[in-house]
Amino acid sequence: MTTFSTSATSRPLTSSEWVSTLPPWRSLLATLNWRPVYDIEMRGRESEKRAKQLESEIELLQESNARIARFEQELFSSSNQAPSTGDSSPT
Repeated sequence: MTTFSTSATSRPLTSSEWVSTLPPWRSLLATLNWRPVYDIEMRGRESEKRAKQLESEIELLQESNARIARFEQELFSSSNQAPSTGDSSPT
């Protein structure tokens, strides 16, 4: 099975463009509709692309959550300390 790599900016191949990338014997079979799974393959590729996108979004969310947790920890630890008045002499 041959897989085609496409860049993020390229558009998906149309059915006729996809057929033109095949070897002649395979193109003939595709033209005769011996292998009508082009749409299934395209949906599979789109699903893989979406899964990769979701994985990267999950990583970004995890990083954001970690930053928020660190910020909250620093905020709460500094709010538990006694506020300093800047006056070091006892009253």
